[in-house]
Amino acid sequence: MTIPSVDLRAWRSGTPGARAEIATAVDNGLRTAGFLLVTGHGVDPALRTAIRHEAHTFFRLPPAAKEAYAAKVGGHAEGTPSPPDLKESFSFAADEPTGDAAVDAEWFRPNTWPRETPGLRRPVETYLARMRTLSDQLLELLAVVLGEPEDRFTRHTGHPTWGFNINWYPARNALGEPRPGQFRIGAHTDFGTVTVLDRQAGRGGLQVFTDADGWQDAPYDPDAFTINIGDLMARWTGGRWRSGRHRVLPPPADAPAEELMSLVYFYECDPGTDVRGTDSHVYLRGQLDAIAVD
Repeated sequence: MTIPSVDLRAWRSGTPGARAEIATAVDNGLRTAGFLLVTGHGVDPALRTAIRHEAHTFFRLPPAAKEAYAAKVGGHAEGTPSPPDLKESFSFAADEPTGDAAVDAEWFRPNTWPRETPGLRRPVETYLARMRTLSDQLLELLAVVLGEPEDRFTRHTGHPTWGFNINWYPARNALGEPRPGQFRIGAHTDFGTVTVLDRQAGRGGLQVFTDADGWQDAPYDPDAFTINIGDLMARWTGGRWRSGRHRVLPPPADAPAEELMSLVYFYECDPGTDVRGTDSHVYLRGQLDAIAVD
């Protein structure tokens, strides 16, 4: 499977020849799978560990306590009814108002922080700031790979929307036998520009689809973030790059105690950005509505 590993330090400091090699690898990877591994990002592993520690406390609360934070989510994988995903998620989104009441009401509403885990907010907010910086660095790289000015995409991320999920995948011995066709996360593509995933190794982990190889386990590097292109970026590039189709396998029968936790940052752009003749957030709303619960 063609999923290249890119060292951002080498990209920033490399010779023109070295940067050209990296650009070719990135272009090929995004044409085939829509995925990259990225190292040299400078995000402290201790920050990710702190978030997981606090989030574990939240996810192990009694169901009645967590119910206070429950929200309806989409229930259709790739447009068809599917069994519910075998996960729990705590989700956050862009919450800094723009001053436009209509835009803010739809895209920049306040987040809710669980009072039962007061230690969660500080590391998450620190991590979110790092993710936005990293996402802009990735968009600059992608612009150069396309032969465009470095700010081709970041000129449209002055006040962007984003989402952040802490996904907890409980063990099989806690959930029981999965239903036929039931996954930790069913097959899908993401909706935005780039997704930055911090994942853990596991038997029931991430798989990526390509036309050449079908479903394959995604390569794992503990020092790397897994990056994939979303629908909005695929559209922005006129289909040159594919929105990475992926899924997370069910909890495995041969590792019944395995539980995993992923940190998933979904980056988008400023509301009202023109993406090939379509308002970016009209497009995103259509994607979200397509998977909405009836």
